[in-house]
Amino acid sequence: MEELLELRQHIEQGHYPEALNLIGELEEMSREDKLNKIGSFIEILLLHLIKQLAEQRTTRSWDISIKNALDNIEDVNKRRKAGGYYLSPSELAETIEAHYIRALRRASLEAFEGIFEEATLEQKFAPAEVKAMALRLIMKQSL
Repeated sequence: MEELLELRQHIEQGHYPEALNLIGELEEMSREDKLNKIGSFIEILLLHLIKQLAEQRTTRSWDISIKNALDNIEDVNKRRKAGGYYLSPSELAETIEAHYIRALRRASLEAFEGIFEEATLEQKFAPAEVKAMALRLIMKQSL
């Protein structure tokens, strides 16, 4: 909110270069917020996909969490006015890769009642399959 007041002051005082710089900062802050949200939803998606593949089963709760994560990724990633998406497929793949370890860490606490460490849990499924499945589901949702 502080930034908007500062922007208003710059415009009212005719300090347009400063106003434009501040607009650039606000745009970057907005994009970072979107990317953080998408990353959080990807982490939830990965968490439940890992549990499904590791335990070779699913629950209604996991299915709902996966669907909600996909819906939220779609909602946050979609550029309303400009059209298109904030993250391209390759950027989504990078985000999946970046959030995989956190999701695995969380899954090790939940899957099989939390009895397996991360490395042991990861031996129960193919990590590349989880990441590819996550990207496929996100892309399918975006169609």
